Amino acid sequence: MFTTKKIAFVSVINDLVTDNRVNKTCMVLIECGYDVVLVGRKFSNSLPIPNWSFKTIRLKMIFKKGPVFYFFFNLRLFFVGLINKTDLFYANDLDTLAPMFLLSKLKNKPLIYDSHELFCEVPELKDSRIKKAIWQKLEAYIIPKLKICITVNDSIAKIYEARYNVPFYIIRNISDFDQTFIPQSRAQLSMPEDKKIILLQGAGINVDRGAEELIDAMEFVQNAVLYIIGSGDVWENLKQKVSCNKNIQNKVVLINKLPKSELINYTFNADIGLSIDKNTNLNYLYSLPNKIFDYIQAEIPILASRLPEIENIILHYKIGDFIDDHNPKTIANKLNEMLYSQQLSSYKKYLTIANKEITWKSEKEKLLTIIKNI
Repeated sequence: MFTTKKIAFVSVINDLVTDNRVNKTCMVLIECGYDVVLVGRKFSNSLPIPNWSFKTIRLKMIFKKGPVFYFFFNLRLFFVGLINKTDLFYANDLDTLAPMFLLSKLKNKPLIYDSHELFCEVPELKDSRIKKAIWQKLEAYIIPKLKICITVNDSIAKIYEARYNVPFYIIRNISDFDQTFIPQSRAQLSMPEDKKIILLQGAGINVDRGAEELIDAMEFVQNAVLYIIGSGDVWENLKQKVSCNKNIQNKVVLINKLPKSELINYTFNADIGLSIDKNTNLNYLYSLPNKIFDYIQAEIPILASRLPEIENIILHYKIGDFIDDHNPKTIANKLNEMLYSQQLSSYKKYLTIANKEITWKSEKEKLLTIIKNI
């Protein structure tokens, strides 16, 4: 790519299309005067790249998971970065940090590290002490050497700062929402117009996210349809669970991951949005999923599990309620209560306030300042 502009080389291990945080980052880099090269992964079911204003490279891997996959992905990422002219490296999450750190040292160029989660605390590493130890050692070796680190909320920032004595900037993952957007109707989306719509969305619907119990709960929810839109480790289990229970087959709709431009239509047509991760690990405990902000911008009430960052927002703005456990009947009772309560109109009023106050604009200004001061 020939250009007279500075070039930012951005890495992430997913397939790019549904990662709205990384997309927003690339747009901010462009606003700061960079041409962007975004590198990620190519899956067999990857959606087409939208018409973005920056270059993308997706690496197709023979190995799909495990240590061998990570080794070869990072090796290929290193060589792609090595042959590309670069003025700034921007690594998203620990699983792309090592090659980006080496490249920044070799080329003597600045590196920004954006940690979207407490990577070493994800449930996928809980039962593998060796794998977890390797990632922890890598993290402990590199992060103290970094000058610019970013994460998604105050709780995670405090944990990293305590561990490594390195300051972390906080850029919340708020959607860049077009206030002139007009969603498609339920009829256009083939959604029922005579029933309440419950929505769980997310590109990482994985173990301990509460999706299995939510599907079981639908047997007891009145006059409503649950839409689960996304992908993740438990996706096949969810499809099997629906197909095996005749009592919920007409009450649950599973839709594979969609580009944000399509997903948002479903979000705006929902009556309740859910975020019910379990408190089984530090990563989930201190998470603040971007779907929370999508629900707020669509002005739909939220039903969530009591996790600190999510609880703070819901209680502050009075925009939803909580489940106290993941028993399907507990979830169902709370959904029935919220869907048919007079409180629903009160939530709507406060959601309008939250929507005006919680915007990407303020987070974007912080990121612009960080990049411009490099």
